[in-house]
Amino acid sequence: MTFSLPPLRDVIARHGLSASKALGQNFLFDEKLLDRIAAIPGSLVGEHVYEVGPGPGGLTRALLRAGAHVVAVERDHRCLPALAELAEAFPGQLRVIGGDALKIDPFAEIGAPFHIVSNLPYNVGTALAVGWLGGEAWPPNWKSLTLMFQREVADRIVSAPGTGAYGRLAILAQWRSNASIAMPVHRSAFTPPPKVMSAVVHLTPKEAAHGIKMSVLENLTGAAFGQRRKMLRQSLKSVPGALEALHKTGIAEDRRPETVSIAEWCALAREVG
Repeated sequence: MTFSLPPLRDVIARHGLSASKALGQNFLFDEKLLDRIAAIPGSLVGEHVYEVGPGPGGLTRALLRAGAHVVAVERDHRCLPALAELAEAFPGQLRVIGGDALKIDPFAEIGAPFHIVSNLPYNVGTALAVGWLGGEAWPPNWKSLTLMFQREVADRIVSAPGTGAYGRLAILAQWRSNASIAMPVHRSAFTPPPKVMSAVVHLTPKEAAHGIKMSVLENLTGAAFGQRRKMLRQSLKSVPGALEALHKTGIAEDRRPETVSIAEWCALAREVG
């Protein structure tokens, strides 16, 4: 079924909306670009999708056109009337929650496995992603993450050991998920244009290494990369059992954290327990 919707720019003008810098908003209007983003997870016909920060609903439209059932969380109450109109145009497909996504459990709202697809607000994007990738339970309730980030953050998520971007975010993302950059997005695609380029990252769960607690891995990487210029013997001495674990795993204590592979970090976390 084809729905005829007014251009997004007209909707924004009619509701007097503008992107809020305080909320980290940047709007996307290009329908073809938005449809490409919505296609990254694969077919969404009948699938549940969780979206954070829909704003006036550009990406939301694309997700609905793709046949998804969407739960969208929007903190900016100015955008809710425009989203309500979108819900009317796609009966039964869209539910909008006015609130802070940092305080919302998507599984509690959806109750079934779901995809997360979002043009994330810049100021909370990393915190949300770490939350979705975290927790001891695995596999997660989400089937995939398709997330727009600043290009710098996207590069950090998919980076390899020994590179300047490699750090805690790469390890937390990649030790139990497959992460790739699905597409770059030029700053000129946004209104207003941000100062930096962006990229869409796609992540899918994979089997986690056994015998590892997420909290231990977080503590180790937090201590090490909090002092990334220091050798491991110095940066990890605050973590109980970490120096002993270095000896047991054969990881030289004079190495720096960005040289340690994800498999080695997992081995350390397993030893620390």
